[in-house]
Amino acid sequence: MTDSLLATLRRVDTPTVCNAIEVVQGRRGFAAFTRGTVAAAHPGAPAMVGFAVTAKLAGAAAPTEPPEVIRTRRMAYYRMMAEAPRPAVAVVEDLDFPGCVAAYWGEINATVHKGLGIAGALTNGVMRDLGDLPEGFPVVAGSIGPSHGFAHLREIGTRVRVFGLDVAPGDLVHADRHGAVVIPPEVIPALGDGIARLLATERLILEPARRPGFDFAAFEAAWTAFENART
Repeated sequence: MTDSLLATLRRVDTPTVCNAIEVVQGRRGFAAFTRGTVAAAHPGAPAMVGFAVTAKLAGAAAPTEPPEVIRTRRMAYYRMMAEAPRPAVAVVEDLDFPGCVAAYWGEINATVHKGLGIAGALTNGVMRDLGDLPEGFPVVAGSIGPSHGFAHLREIGTRVRVFGLDVAPGDLVHADRHGAVVIPPEVIPALGDGIARLLATERLILEPARRPGFDFAAFEAAWTAFENART
C-alpha cells in the first residue's frame, strides 16, 4: 500500500470505500463489512486504516486460567501490538457478545495503544471514559459501559469475528462511525483510482441536486449522466 493510497483512505469514509471496492470489482455484491449499529468514541474523527492485529477477550466472568498464564498472554499481546506492521488497527472480539460488560477500551488502555503506534481499535465489545479517550485514536465499539468487569485476553493473533465481519491477522481494515470493511488484497492497487472515479460520478448527481431550481427534468438528465458514467 502506497503512502498516497493511505492518505486517500484516511480522507474518505467507510461507505465510500465500500462503494469504491465495487467500482474496482465491476459489480455489486461486496460483503466483507460489519452488520448492525456501532458506537464511535469520536464520531467526527477521520477513519482508522491499518492492518489488523487481532485478539479475543472475555470479561463477564472471572478467568479460570492461572494468573501467570493470563499475565503472560497479556504481555505477549502488547508486544504483538508494538511490533505489528504499520499502519496497524487493533481488532478485538469480545466473546461475551451480545452480553458484553467489560470495557476493555478506556482511557488508559486506549492511550497505551496509541502510544505503541496503533491507529485505532475496532471491537464488538465495550468502551468507556468517553471524553477522556485520546484524540487521534478512534474506537469503534459495540456498546458503552462503566466497568472493566473481569476483562482478560483469551487468544491473540487469531481470526476474529466482529459484527458479522471475519477479520484475519494482517487484513487491511477501514473503519469509522458507520462500521468497518476488510479491503480485499486484489483491489488495493486500483483502489485509489476507484475512489476517484466513484467521487466523480457522485458529483454528477450531487452538484445538480444542490443547485436552486432542481426539479425532475434536472434529476432525469443528471441520473442519465450518472448511469452512463458507471457503465
